[in-house]
Amino acid sequence: MSSMTTLMYGDTVRSPDIRHLIPHAVADPFLLIEHGGERHVVVRSLEVERMNGVPGLHAHPDEEFGRDQLQAQGLAAHEIQHQVALNACRALRVDGATVPPEFPVGLADFLRANGIALSVDELLFTNRRRVKSATQLEGIRRAQRGAEAAVDAITGLLARAEVAGEAVLLDGEPLSCERLKAAAREAFAASGVSADEFIVAHGYQTCVGHHMGSGAILAGEPITVDLWPRDEETGCYTDMTRTYVVGEAPQELLTYHRLCKEALDRALAAIRPGASAREVHGAACEVFEAAGYPTQRTKQPGEVLLDGFFHSLGHGVGLEVHEAPGLGQNDELLVEGDVLAVEPGCYRQGFGGARLEDLVVVRADGPEVITSYRYDLDPRAVAGA
Repeated sequence: MSSMTTLMYGDTVRSPDIRHLIPHAVADPFLLIEHGGERHVVVRSLEVERMNGVPGLHAHPDEEFGRDQLQAQGLAAHEIQHQVALNACRALRVDGATVPPEFPVGLADFLRANGIALSVDELLFTNRRRVKSATQLEGIRRAQRGAEAAVDAITGLLARAEVAGEAVLLDGEPLSCERLKAAAREAFAASGVSADEFIVAHGYQTCVGHHMGSGAILAGEPITVDLWPRDEETGCYTDMTRTYVVGEAPQELLTYHRLCKEALDRALAAIRPGASAREVHGAACEVFEAAGYPTQRTKQPGEVLLDGFFHSLGHGVGLEVHEAPGLGQNDELLVEGDVLAVEPGCYRQGFGGARLEDLVVVRADGPEVITSYRYDLDPRAVAGA
């Protein structure tokens, strides 16, 4: 543990920085202090026993720092929280600390007004979450298996569907994104993962940012399945994408899909500790640029890309579905233990597009691909595997 003094205030459900240090779900906010090589939490008494079960953690009930006396004075709840935090800092001889950008402004103002110097350092907190623990990796793998189970459920329905003119029918009814999402949710629940939102989009929706998808699917149009469920035990995410078509795939979609697979392979080959995000992103861009499609690397300053490979290559994944490092036109260096979502795509507005996304761990001897799923456009090939 660093000798640097830090303060965090929040819960482990919404704060990935705190969940990184406290491995179980705590819904109520609490104060976490790292000082003098020790880690302390100030919590309600009902949380003390669980907190004491975390190795190296000292749990203090907030009564220790005057909660009952403050409540007897008739102070408001936030005033009690602020004074308890100040009392804890003084008792632990903390007169200054580094905080994350999400530290509550009201609490920061109160502590500063009472002599506690605070400074914000975003990189300190995000960088120490990049290398995942063994427990977090287990959670990420469970989340990935849950995502794959959901894609199984979706491709199973797509494979059973029939083409009737332009319509795609299942059991005599138009097959919709909503029905596919319902099947995915059932698979998530059975796998011990959950997702508030995820993408099952079709047609032109597949190139409209993070359009979640809706409506009846038509024959021959792209179907994007982009899932990022969260493991319920560890709070860790995964992220995967596949593209499908029911009926005959148009040549344009076949081309996009082929380029995405080639770009994915090229990007994976470039991933190693010490490689820059720009280098890995560039390996994917080369594939699309050689085929005549624009990328973030070729666009003019201020230009907004709507077609081609218009987004970055991917991002880190862990206690947030989008976290450091970003895989774009930046010079951030990959480190061993990074978990990355690599997702090249190619699109045309009004038509749609293709995207493929795998999850990988950066290793010294090459990327370890966590995703284990076929890339076929035809869902019948996947469902029959």
